[in-house]
Amino acid sequence: MKVNVQAVNFNVDKKLVVFVEEKLSKLEKYFDKIVSTNVYLRVENTSDKENKEVEIKVQVPGDELVIKKTCKTFEEAVDSAEQSLERMLVKYKEKIRAHV
Repeated sequence: MKVNVQAVNFNVDKKLVVFVEEKLSKLEKYFDKIVSTNVYLRVENTSDKENKEVEIKVQVPGDELVIKKTCKTFEEAVDSAEQSLERMLVKYKEKIRAHV
């Protein structure tokens, strides 16, 4: 599975990219036909402490699953998004099995 990490309006450090890739590689346990994953990291210009936004788009055959999370840190947002994606992939897999 290919993981593409893009940082919007800031430079991302290597440790964060490795963290994101490790987290998202675990998704293949839940659905093995993932084509690619695009991760967009943004810092919102607000006074809130929770201003780190992560948007993850997972390409699966015939569909695209999208999740957005906003947290205090990118690591926390990626963690939360990964858990949500696990549930989405399991539901998607069950839906496909029901139609076969």
